[in-house]
Amino acid sequence: MFQPEIVDLFAGPGGLDVAARWLDVPVAGIEWDQGACATRNAEELATHMGDVRDFKPGDFKNANVLVGGPPCQTYTVAGNGAGRRALDNVRRFAQRMARGDDVTAHLDRLEDVRTGLVLEPLRWALEAKRTGRPYDVIVLEQVPAVLPVWEAMRTILQGEGYSAECGVLHAEEYGVPQTRRRAILVARLKGNAALPTPTHRRFQANVPRDAGDQSRLPWRTMGDVLDRPEWFEIVSNYGTGGDPKARGRRTSDQPAFTVTGKISRNKILRRDGRSADPDRFTHAEAGLLQTFPSTYKWTGKDIAQQIGNAVPPRLAAHVLAAALDLGHEPLRKIFPDLAELDEKATAIRTGQISAF
Repeated sequence: MFQPEIVDLFAGPGGLDVAARWLDVPVAGIEWDQGACATRNAEELATHMGDVRDFKPGDFKNANVLVGGPPCQTYTVAGNGAGRRALDNVRRFAQRMARGDDVTAHLDRLEDVRTGLVLEPLRWALEAKRTGRPYDVIVLEQVPAVLPVWEAMRTILQGEGYSAECGVLHAEEYGVPQTRRRAILVARLKGNAALPTPTHRRFQANVPRDAGDQSRLPWRTMGDVLDRPEWFEIVSNYGTGGDPKARGRRTSDQPAFTVTGKISRNKILRRDGRSADPDRFTHAEAGLLQTFPSTYKWTGKDIAQQIGNAVPPRLAAHVLAAALDLGHEPLRKIFPDLAELDEKATAIRTGQISAF
């Protein structure tokens, strides 16, 4: 029987590790940021502090699952854009790596050294395969701009005998109370790779929460997870859809904007237009919007950035469950609201409600 054990590259403060812990899957993370490591240590997550480039698959001999969320700053719309400008080169470097070429010097000469880190998981996967200990499962996540790189890696991994799929997932479709898009790649050496099936409806600003596909649950709201007794409105000072020039508003009966390290810039107003108390999200609240436990021990430097950089654990749990072929039952044990999905399916099948 397949017993998964994960090595997590660029592990951050533990978004994926929390999901693995919920699913009872052992995981060891590599992370260089001192603040993120401080949080991981406070949460007693297995951590190897250092640069991913200084490690290799042989350092984690028991790991048969490779996951990674490389730094996204050079690929985001709000970032410096170096990664987006280098996409064609990055894809060519990936193809050269698949042929066995050492492209380290080329990656080091990129406009921003963080751009090349997106290929580190491929280095690990190819090295593990060539040393006779291939990973059974590979899971990668990044901002949507990186999807072309994942598509190139999908082709490479298929050439190495993997089944592979990739695409952009909407976090609110998996019960995360924020709109956040992530490019996901899943590869399996045995069996068919698959992205997780959505469980919640996609958020649309002018569509009622209970409208749409009745086989899915309503998207979750900020009010569902935050202990704020009054209705409130968020005025974004970051933008919507990653556009810093845009200004948006969301209410407590809607999902949050994408949680970033700049979340403290979002002003919180009461119904009468006056400032709420507090008028900014606390670190604990930002963590809840990312679906971290309310008791998570955030510590170290730049906690807001730690939270914003993390993959939401609830989304990660869905991705891992699909990648590891664990079925739906573990998720229903972790997330009680998913039990309603079975009732909806029965009601639709028996004609008690219509699908739309």
